[in-house]
Parts: sequence; structure tokens; C-alpha cells
Amino acid sequence: MSKILAFDVGGRRTGIAITDDLQMIATPLETVETREIWKYLAQLLEKERVETVVVGLPLGLRGEATDGTAIAQDFCEKFSKKYPLIKIERVNEQFTSKLASQALIAGGAKKKQRQKKGELDKVSATIMLQEYLDWR
Repeated sequence: MSKILAFDVGGRRTGIAITDDLQMIATPLETVETREIWKYLAQLLEKERVETVVVGLPLGLRGEATDGTAIAQDFCEKFSKKYPLIKIERVNEQFTSKLASQALIAGGAKKKQRQKKGELDKVSATIMLQEYLDWR
């Protein structure tokens, strides 16, 4: 069976999460510098069978586009050109960073660990992916 990936795409870093083979549980995978994402993806997709990717669209409180929306949309366009057989689902990622921060606190992460660059990004991607799994 194939897996589902989720991306929390940012200007500097991209958080990545992945499902198990049964597509039931989302797990944090990695945080990658956004400029290195295509090289990372090429290696990852050689090892993993992926049928769908979930990409978070950062929208404002009223559903309007933000500065980050264009970055995520650009990622989606490039991804669909490079990997046309993999389905792309766009989801509203509103509040995932806040939820990720709360999850790290609840999980006992010390302040120093929570401030580590990228920790929040991959947890945000995991929350998005689990919400997607629960929704579908």
C-alpha cells in the first residue's frame, strides 16, 4: 500500500509528515530547508510509494490569501509538474503552528527543544496530515 505525505511549506523551511502503510497514523518525518526540498523529495520518493500529498495553505482568519499562500501554491504547481501521478490535496493550515506548539508543551518538550528550528514545522505537518486522515 502507498503512503500519504504532508508538507508545511515555508519560505525557509518545510516540515514533512508521513503516514503508515495503512494510512491511519501521521508521523513527523523531517524538516528540510525549502531550497533543498526537491533534492530531498527525489530521494524520498525513490524509497516510498506515495499516492497523495497534503499541502497546507496558510490562509487568514477570513480565508483570504496571505504571503505564505503564494509560496505553498508555487510548491503545488512545481510538485504537480514533477510528479503528475501523485494527487495533491490542499488544506487550510490555520492554527496548526499554535496547535503544534501546544502539542510540544503537552508532550513535555523543554523550551530549548521547542525553539529548535524546524521542530514546530514537522509537528505542524503532522497535525495537518492527521486532520486530513480523520476527515476523509
